[in-house]
Amino acid sequence: MATVTPATAEAGSAGYRTVFRTPEFPAVFAAHLMSVLGLVVAEISLSVLVYRLTGSPLMSALTFALGFLPYALGGTLLAGIADRLPARRVLVTCDLVCAACAAAMVLPATPVAALLVLRCAMAFVAPLFQGTRNASLPDILGSGEAYVLGRSLLRLVAQSAQLIGFGLGGLLLTVLAPRGAIALTAAGFLGSALLLRLGTRARPARTAVRTSPLAGMRAVLGRRRLRALTLLFWLPPVFLVVPEALLAAYADGIGAGTAVLGLMMCAMPVGTIAGELWAGSALSARTRSRIVAPLAAAGLLPFLLYAGRPGVPLVLLALLLAGLAHAHTLGLDQWYVEAVPDELRGRAMTLLSTGLMTLQGVGMALAGVAAEFVPVHLVVTGSGVLGTAVVLALLAELRSAVRQEERLRDETARAGK
Repeated sequence: MATVTPATAEAGSAGYRTVFRTPEFPAVFAAHLMSVLGLVVAEISLSVLVYRLTGSPLMSALTFALGFLPYALGGTLLAGIADRLPARRVLVTCDLVCAACAAAMVLPATPVAALLVLRCAMAFVAPLFQGTRNASLPDILGSGEAYVLGRSLLRLVAQSAQLIGFGLGGLLLTVLAPRGAIALTAAGFLGSALLLRLGTRARPARTAVRTSPLAGMRAVLGRRRLRALTLLFWLPPVFLVVPEALLAAYADGIGAGTAVLGLMMCAMPVGTIAGELWAGSALSARTRSRIVAPLAAAGLLPFLLYAGRPGVPLVLLALLLAGLAHAHTLGLDQWYVEAVPDELRGRAMTLLSTGLMTLQGVGMALAGVAAEFVPVHLVVTGSGVLGTAVVLALLAELRSAVRQEERLRDETARAGK
């Protein structure tokens, strides 16, 4: 994929530490950490609270599902705001909305139905917040090496929350009532809003043009290269989540206990974090760009180990390797930010976050449906085969789109002469 190597790639990696030397980034990072941990604590605390109020496992599980369901709607309807309003105003407002929702959950008189509505409201604004923040990173860090590393750090925080967030929430619930833990979530969002308001500069909106949600989607997905890059972010996770979605069933099928299940659940996140840290700290920008295609193409192949219905060691290896291959995302981030026009950046980033979250949920649901009819180990194997074919097709489409752009530039240059 030499044709899509970023023209601005530096010969050496600046390293994660240099990103924090940018005056505004520490505030962005700290705000992200506070809001992510607060949200994870809210999820587990709200689940416990709803279960205690209703005694219903279904209602308790629904509190987690409501973190996904409004995401697609909010990301689609609100994407245009990310470019039409100043970024700092959007970010602070989203944090204040989430803080108000969490504060309302704390009130003893809030009924269960209202708790679920408030959870929906938090999920509804989440894609706008994420898209706006990601779109503002190039304004803060530039669109080169620092942007890639800064985006990676924010992603690492979110991934690490899978490993420590629920444990932290569980510990809090041993000393606090669920509503008390949710109060900490409200404080976290308020702290995030304060950090972003005082720690980042006010910048004007990217565009004053109003567009409908569908027009915004067409503006982003109507560009061939940008569409291929977007799908490279969206579609592989549909297959990547399959083994995780079916881990409980697979562990039961091979006679593994709950402790082993917990270990297997950690394998892919650990691999993902390790792979991203390695790519961000040990590789140059040029090398990160070069490994995108091979790692993306090979990322789902470890699932073929499931074909022989393996035991725990091979399952751990397969999940760890699939996570390590996530190191290609840093180079893909660079390709994406270079392909997005400035005036579309907010909408593009919001839609990118929306699709990622929504399609992961779709992948989990499809995995569950398939496992009703086909043995779990074959479902995971099939996801590796089908997912690899999809990734190869997308890489071929991206290569073709880049070559088409190069031909058009050459023709335009010759016509200008």
